[in-house]
Amino acid sequence: MSAALGAPWSSRNKGPENLGRFLNLVISSRNLVPALGVLGSRQKHTLPDLPYDYGALEPHINAQIMQLHHSKHHAAYVNNLNVVEEKYQEALKKGDVTAQVALQPALKFNGGGHINHSIFWTNLSPNGGGEPKGELLEAIKRDFGSFEKFKEKLTAVSVGVQGSGWGWLGFNKEQGRLQIAACSNQDPLQGTTGLVPLLGIDVWEHAYYLQYKNVRPDYLKAIWNVINWENVTERYTACKK
Repeated sequence: MSAALGAPWSSRNKGPENLGRFLNLVISSRNLVPALGVLGSRQKHTLPDLPYDYGALEPHINAQIMQLHHSKHHAAYVNNLNVVEEKYQEALKKGDVTAQVALQPALKFNGGGHINHSIFWTNLSPNGGGEPKGELLEAIKRDFGSFEKFKEKLTAVSVGVQGSGWGWLGFNKEQGRLQIAACSNQDPLQGTTGLVPLLGIDVWEHAYYLQYKNVRPDYLKAIWNVINWENVTERYTACKK
């Protein structure tokens, strides 16, 4: 696919990430997760509150899914991240490089899970759906041809994720354009591809199975009704500064 159309960028095509790059991948803003503070002094990560009730996204995503997804799955990533960061800090103090290397997969998985979900919740809204406006809409038309073509492309990439993972709309700062990417498991978009995350779609089964069973395309069709384009636009504006 041509670069102008925003060819999907799969995390499977990238080599092992540098830990330092991963730990510093997150842009600081009120809508993004603060950078993980493993090195030096750090505060424990906490589960962010949802900006709406668990049932607010019905009928598109039911309350049971939202409650389990937020209070169980995301909470587990936060708790496990705090544990592994403490272990990593101890390994740093001891100069135990073997332990530091061994802890990197857990840092990536749980740190990525915390980052991804913190973005995901704000990407959704009971007042969402429709199309973005202004500069973001123009950028989508420029890079994908039309808003409908963009939706079709991101839907196809998300449905096509093998196993668990995420579909993303990201911003390529070097090229100044939007790009679609697929990331496996909880691989964080920016640490994996270099793209700044704007819109993420969780396609782990825990995000939809209780309501949509194994029919992932139905979940993808429904989620467009609750996309918070105001939040996505804020992220797009912030990353261009």
